[in-house]
Amino acid sequence: MTESAPAGVLICDDQELMRVGLRMVVDSQPDLTVVGEAGDGASAVEKAVALRPDVILMDVQMPGFDGIEATARIGAALPDARILIVTTFDLDEYAYAALRAGASGFLVKDAPAEQMLVAIRGVLRGDAMVSPSVTRRLLERFVIGAEPVDRGRLDALTERERDVLGLLAKGLSNAEIASQLYLGESTVKTHVGRVLAKLELRDRVHAVVFAYESGLIRPGS
Repeated sequence: MTESAPAGVLICDDQELMRVGLRMVVDSQPDLTVVGEAGDGASAVEKAVALRPDVILMDVQMPGFDGIEATARIGAALPDARILIVTTFDLDEYAYAALRAGASGFLVKDAPAEQMLVAIRGVLRGDAMVSPSVTRRLLERFVIGAEPVDRGRLDALTERERDVLGLLAKGLSNAEIASQLYLGESTVKTHVGRVLAKLELRDRVHAVVFAYESGLIRPGS
């Protein structure tokens, strides 16, 4: 039986010391490997397109155009790109902008190595459930005043799917949603998949963003 190749990681940060630290964490794992580094936004986009890494760790503040612009450009060129924003603070307003630009989640720079690896592997699995409670607080803080999305898209969902989306947006796991709605966990997983497909959303993080921006969930609810 042939072992699968390790997942490729691109590290984008203007601080060399930070890149070295992230490389050490990533390369210490048998299922992950660093395929490249970038120190500014333009280089991040160029290397992402050339290397097509499985996941990208993106700093926000970099020379030239920043990590948010780089995220948007990479997303336009590579719609399936998985990007984790690396922020200084867990409620950094830039992190919210990055989620809207297409990032799949975010990390704080001083997060323990174990947490970083959990986040990277979560994004690789496609569920991108990175710090859901922090994601929820971030949205509650910054969604006020944001340009609303088309609420009509909610009409595509069944009542049960709306229930699932609402609970997902509050940071509940599939198991917690299953318990609250008296459903099997596999049924909840199916509902989540249908929600993402119907709303044309890439992952759970973007489902949370949509739930807040559509008004399905109100900040503080």
